[in-house]
Amino acid sequence: MQFRCGLKAALLGATLLATAGAAQAQNVTLRALMEDVPETQIIEKLLPEFEKETGIKVEFEKIGYGDMHDKLVAQLVSPESYYNLLEVDFLWAGEFPAAGWLEDLNPYIAKSGFDLKPFIPSMLDLLGQTKDATPILPMYNYSMGLIYRTDLLNDAKIKADYKAKTGKELALPATLADYVALSAFFKANTPVVGAAMQGQRGDPNSMEFSNYLFSAGGAYLDANRKVVLNSPEGLTALKLYAENVQKGAQQGALSATLDDTMRLMCAGEAFSMVTYWWMLPQLDNAEKCPKVAGKLALSVMPGGHGESGGWGWGIPKNTSDESKAAAWKFIEWVQGKKISVARALEGHAPVRSDVFEDAAVLKKYPFYKTGLEVVASGKSFPIFAYSAQYEDVLGAQLSLAAGGQAKPEDALKAAADGLTQLLNK
Repeated sequence: MQFRCGLKAALLGATLLATAGAAQAQNVTLRALMEDVPETQIIEKLLPEFEKETGIKVEFEKIGYGDMHDKLVAQLVSPESYYNLLEVDFLWAGEFPAAGWLEDLNPYIAKSGFDLKPFIPSMLDLLGQTKDATPILPMYNYSMGLIYRTDLLNDAKIKADYKAKTGKELALPATLADYVALSAFFKANTPVVGAAMQGQRGDPNSMEFSNYLFSAGGAYLDANRKVVLNSPEGLTALKLYAENVQKGAQQGALSATLDDTMRLMCAGEAFSMVTYWWMLPQLDNAEKCPKVAGKLALSVMPGGHGESGGWGWGIPKNTSDESKAAAWKFIEWVQGKKISVARALEGHAPVRSDVFEDAAVLKKYPFYKTGLEVVASGKSFPIFAYSAQYEDVLGAQLSLAAGGQAKPEDALKAAADGLTQLLNK
């Protein structure tokens, strides 16, 4: 009898402890600093469902990308971070774990039984997973490809004019040089520009140029992490990038951001844009972009390789245990298949192969098959402790070359030297 009473008391105590833990988790409000892009808006719409299921409230503070890094770092070096759920760009996946700011998610994954097998391996690698640790769980990818106007490519008058001027049949370009030449043709001979370009120095033009570099057969680093940017392929890429800014892009391209290019494409004023593949469902929307909806398609970057990037979720070390538990509960919920599919049906760029292959997703967005090809063929910007700083170094040189203020040869050498210096810092 005494044993039963003791056991009953122990069970009651465990139940009360679990209830108290659940109540504490429910009292936690998760706060995340989020980039103000469609992906964030897609998740935000689903937050009431998570709060209803768990009792945990989630608040998103949405700002532009350019302000995120410094604002996060200020919190991560403080005694306690205001943000207890992190959205981490792949460009910071070298810096944040190396600084010791992030929890290793492996214990959380093991304890909850969360299955990582459906996640695309390249996305886990991109965000710093090693055999010993998973600092960041993929959230969405932003691999880049070419979005273009099918109606303009198939327009009989434009086709005839193109044939008369070039002697070639109008078709989707197979190489980077073909693409830049086609872009210039559209700007010179039609009411639209050939390319909506995000030439603002820093992240916008660094990401955009990376597509040109990879498509031309160039690279930033070789397999031994030696800087190989200053190469014949790199010079070809930079010359073609500058040419497209000058002859194929909209006026003011050198100060344009992603938002600017989206507005231009949505307004029907551009033939194409080298951009994140997940922009297609945002543009192919009859309510938001009636001038181009139903007239757009996606392809892998001419030349075969675009820039691959992505965001992930992290948990800061300098928050309470209750916050950490609540943050993991949210991460496994939002990245589980059910919610990932729900997000994909709204235009989410998946990081799970089973979402790309989901019947409902493919029925609504058949181009997700091409999206997976874009992701699979993508190559990465250099990931190291100073990736974000290198965007500024590279972006400045790209802007000088594209604006005609520096010779491409000189700008390329300066960009390569800057990368070497930061890698050795």
